[in-house]
Amino acid sequence: MKNNPVFRTTTKILFAPIIVYGLYVQFHGDFGPGGGFQAGVILAAAIILYCLIFGIKKSQTLITIRFLKLSMCFGLILYCITGFFGIFSGSNFLDYNTLNSNHIFAQELGIFIVELGVGICVFSVMLLIFYLFVSRGKK
Repeated sequence: MKNNPVFRTTTKILFAPIIVYGLYVQFHGDFGPGGGFQAGVILAAAIILYCLIFGIKKSQTLITIRFLKLSMCFGLILYCITGFFGIFSGSNFLDYNTLNSNHIFAQELGIFIVELGVGICVFSVMLLIFYLFVSRGKK
């Protein structure tokens, strides 16, 4: 598949729209269907498509395993900090009203931050699992 010009051209054409659609789902997930999990999977699918067509070496120069491990931790920490902020403010876990005095803005901000953390974490985990399966058996 690496040397097939149809697959390579199609991937070059579809890569950017898939990324843009994943970002759309991420940033508009609190207003409609979708959110962090779906966006993370869509963004990971774009990189997996790139990897299948152009090879694992080229894909790992684009996004390294070290970056994936760090971003996976960052997404989890972002989610946890947002959740524990409510506890530290004397309320419940993931109580967004503690983020701002304007409760409507606080709800939107809290959902946005949590979904961002979930999206980053899911993207990293999905791609890391793919990288590990592809490199299985290789030294």
